[in-house]
Amino acid sequence: MDVAAVRHTVTDSTAGAVLGALRKCDGTLTWAVARRLLQERRLGINGIVCIDEGRRVQSGDVLEVRERPFPQIPGDADVRILWLDPLVVVAAKPAGMLSVRHPGDRDWSEERKRQQPALEESLARLIQRREARIAPQARTNALNERGRRGFRSESGGKPAADTGLLAVHRIDRETSGILVFARTVESQQFLIHQFAAHTVLRRYLCVVPGNVSAGTLRSRQIRDRGDGLRGSSDDETVEGLDMVTHIKPLRRFDGYTELECRLETGRTNQIRIQLAEQGTPLCGDVKYRGPYGAPDVPDESAAPGLALHAAELGFRHPGTKEQLSWQLPWPPVMLRWLDRLSRVQ
Repeated sequence: MDVAAVRHTVTDSTAGAVLGALRKCDGTLTWAVARRLLQERRLGINGIVCIDEGRRVQSGDVLEVRERPFPQIPGDADVRILWLDPLVVVAAKPAGMLSVRHPGDRDWSEERKRQQPALEESLARLIQRREARIAPQARTNALNERGRRGFRSESGGKPAADTGLLAVHRIDRETSGILVFARTVESQQFLIHQFAAHTVLRRYLCVVPGNVSAGTLRSRQIRDRGDGLRGSSDDETVEGLDMVTHIKPLRRFDGYTELECRLETGRTNQIRIQLAEQGTPLCGDVKYRGPYGAPDVPDESAAPGLALHAAELGFRHPGTKEQLSWQLPWPPVMLRWLDRLSRVQ
């Protein structure tokens, strides 16, 4: 995390359009200065650069003003396709990119979307370019061969609309790692059933302060813990969703632990919430810095971003019913940071 920054947590009274919210948080800023921060890529929301003056923030979001610009915004060139067939596409999402465009933002102009693309949009373009390079007859032969091998649903597979991709799950914008999209409605339902039954393999890597031991984290997630952020509650009268995460230490550094996290459930921000609530918030997390109501746990890790990575994904293929899995190491920028941590002994 860039420690040379000023951060403000948005409240109900300061929520709204990002520049107005920033000026409410810091009464010394003029509109001209606020816009310059945006144009210079020095303004962030929850650790991710903001370049859109129309972006709205809500209670619990963290506004961040850095002395130095944020890294370049990820685009199509930063996305990797790990698997592609007529039914599914598996991709590596870079940190800083939305998994899926918010429904309320789908009517944005193409130019505005391309400034900060969502993974589904980048993938649609990459798939189109890849398939356009295949000669029509070769493409027909390939699809027929895949059909003979079972890469087709029994109903024939109704194609998805819009980008041609259908969401199955999401990972946080700040998180890097592996994601799957369906390319037909039948495939989407087949995969969603696996997620609901907790049979999908989801393994994450993260780094936290302290000496953390193996165990299982269990809690119930509520939408608002009191400050606009999701959290956990012991109150059985409050509606909540079970969260179960199995953690295991992989490497120990001077003051830090690299953890493997296997999700049994997959709630929004689950790993970040549960580890923060036990007093070991993720390195680079500006949003969840400790138990609700307690002082923030300082982050002196100098992590270049949120130290959370979706490293492995496995599921049964909707066509062949074969069990498939993919693994992906930490991104290079995080590997360099981990190497620095390993040298500090």
